[in-house]
Amino acid sequence: MSRKSLSLSPRWRVVAALGTIYLVWGSTYLAIRFADETIPPFLMAGARFLVAGGLLYVWMRVRGTPRPSAPQWIASFVVGALLLALGNGGVVFAETLVPSGIAALLIGLVPIWMALLDWLRPGGPRPGLGVVLGLFLGLAGVALLASPGLTNGGRGLSTFGVVILLGSGIAWAAGSLYSRSGRLPTVPLLATATEMLAGGAVLVGMGSLTGEWGRLQTHTISTRSLVSLAYLVVVGSLVGFTLYIWLLRTTAPAIVSTYAYANPVVAVFLGWALAGEAVTGRTLLAAAVIIAGVVVITSFPARRATSHSAPDHTWPRDAPRCVHSSWHR
Repeated sequence: MSRKSLSLSPRWRVVAALGTIYLVWGSTYLAIRFADETIPPFLMAGARFLVAGGLLYVWMRVRGTPRPSAPQWIASFVVGALLLALGNGGVVFAETLVPSGIAALLIGLVPIWMALLDWLRPGGPRPGLGVVLGLFLGLAGVALLASPGLTNGGRGLSTFGVVILLGSGIAWAAGSLYSRSGRLPTVPLLATATEMLAGGAVLVGMGSLTGEWGRLQTHTISTRSLVSLAYLVVVGSLVGFTLYIWLLRTTAPAIVSTYAYANPVVAVFLGWALAGEAVTGRTLLAAAVIIAGVVVITSFPARRATSHSAPDHTWPRDAPRCVHSSWHR
C-alpha cells in the first residue's frame, strides 16, 4: 500500500486502529501476569520475542527486504538488549512481585526518563518549565504508589518490584534515545524484527543464567499461560506494532503518542476486572498524577542548551517521545 493511499484512508480506520492500540498494549500487562503464573519470566519473554521476531523477519525477507548488514545487527542488538532484555525483561520479572496495573503506571514514566537522559547527553536540550513540572508530577505519582500503606491483595507493595520497574523504564528510555542515531535497518518492520530477535536471545541467556531451565516444567504450564503467551506474540507484538507503524504513516504522530496516556488506564482497569487487583483511591490518584506528568512533559518542547546549538534533526517536534518504547507491550 502506497503512502498516498494510506493518507486517504477513511477516518474510521484510524480511529479503529488507535482504539486497538489502546486496548492491545494496555492488555499486555495482564497477559504478562497470566503467562508468568506457570512459565519462568525471562524464558517466557525470550520465547515471545524470538517467535514474533522470527516470523516478522521471514515475512520481510520474503517480501524482498534486503538482509541487514553487520552494523545494523550490532545496533539492533544494543536496542534489543536495552528495550527488550532489560526493559521488557524487567517488567516481566517485576510482575511476579507487583500488580500489572501498577507496573503499567510506572512504565508510563518512560517519556520523563527520556527527557532527562536527553538533557544529560552532550549538547542535549535543556529542560523547560513544562519538563520540570512533568518530572515533578511523575515523581510525585511514584511516591504515592511506593509509600507505605498501598497494598497488593493484602500484602505490602514490593519496594524491590518498584525499583525494578523504574530501572526498566530507564533502560527503555536509553534504548529509545540510542535508536535515534543507531545504524538500524531503514525499513521499520525489519528493524523491529532484528531487535526482537536480538532481545529475545539475550532474554533466553538471562533465563539460563538465573537457572530458569531447571524451573521450567512443561507439564505444569497452564492453558491460561499458553494462551497469554500466544496473545503476546500474535496480538501484542505482531498485530500491535504493525498497526502502530501504519498509524505513524497515516496520521499525526502527536495523535499516535496518546497511547502512552491510555495504556496505563486500560491496564489498571483490566487488572481490577479480570485479575482482582486492588484499586484504591491512592492508586487512582497516583494514576492521575503520573498521566498528568506524562501529558505535560510530552506537550512542551525542551529548550536547547545554548542559542548556538545545532538543531536536532533526529526527532521531529511532533513525533511521539517514545516511538521505540512500545516493544514492552
